[in-house]
Amino acid sequence: MPDSDPLNLREYAPEAQDSLAEMAWNYYASGADDEITLRDNEAAWSRARLHYRILADVADRSAACTVLGHDLSLPVIAAPTAFHRLADDVGEVATVRATTAAGTAMVLSSLSTVDVEEVMAAATGPVFFQLYLYRHRDVSRDLVRRIEAAGCQALVLTVDAPVWGNRERDVRDQFSLPEGMEIRNLTAEGGLSLSSRGGSGLAEFCHEHLDPGLRWEHVEWLRSITELPIVVKGVCRPDDAERAVEAGVAGLIVSNHGGRQLDTSPATFDVLPAVCEAVDGRAEVWVDGGIRRGTDVLKAIAAGATATLIGRPILWGLAARGEAGVAHVWSILKDEFDRAMALSGCRTVEDITSDLLGPR
Repeated sequence: MPDSDPLNLREYAPEAQDSLAEMAWNYYASGADDEITLRDNEAAWSRARLHYRILADVADRSAACTVLGHDLSLPVIAAPTAFHRLADDVGEVATVRATTAAGTAMVLSSLSTVDVEEVMAAATGPVFFQLYLYRHRDVSRDLVRRIEAAGCQALVLTVDAPVWGNRERDVRDQFSLPEGMEIRNLTAEGGLSLSSRGGSGLAEFCHEHLDPGLRWEHVEWLRSITELPIVVKGVCRPDDAERAVEAGVAGLIVSNHGGRQLDTSPATFDVLPAVCEAVDGRAEVWVDGGIRRGTDVLKAIAAGATATLIGRPILWGLAARGEAGVAHVWSILKDEFDRAMALSGCRTVEDITSDLLGPR
């Protein structure tokens, strides 16, 4: 372990890379095709400028917010990311402990390597479940029943993966899970192994099981079988945001799957304001993709988002230092966001308004 702690989220990345097998690092780090969207997600946040206020009395501040009715310590949630046991033996249990101890929520991936029941037993705060719909609806229905019984508080339906993105690093590595490690939450019955037949094992699995024929009525079908709030993940356009609201979702996530699906799709920050304007407060709007600083979070809220999500930095912390690394990632981001609020003249999250991004 290095002599000094990382000063920011990016400084965890090289430590994580040193701790991971090359195949695991490439899986976590890669994007689709030429990885243009992957890079642009981060760059878009840095292009925006903050038009800060002065003499605003920021002696007392609070980053507290409410997401889907849950009180959180800051408007940042752990994004759904797969295969945490590739980073640390305790896997998603370590992540949920550190995340909920930090006072915020976690979205558990369908591709978790720990059972949802075990994750929920370790959680001290809200956990939402990221869901794919399968070709066989009864499999999805049974999985929803399992998720409900485990105590998850919302479903996050991923809709930007009708087919799997072309992640060339995974194909080159013939990505698969190590022997003894399984995907634990794809069905109601338990774990499934993931092996490769010459390309990416995950791409092969998704080609066989995910439904490329999803339509808006399937969102309504999901609403008909559960009382849990539904958040649609993968929105890029204002017209799709309008359709999501009309379908009765509680929230939507502006996301391009971390740059891992359609390369050259726009950076999430670049489309966020238009999506928020289309939603007009009728549902919550979350955003992910390239968020690495507290100032990025503040910019997202100023653009109209209810909350943000971080993915890769949590995996970096987990790979580098286990649960303590995830806890430190949250500590860094909390401190940065509090400082960004103070320097922008904001005492509460409600003070973070669009004028901080400058005149229209």
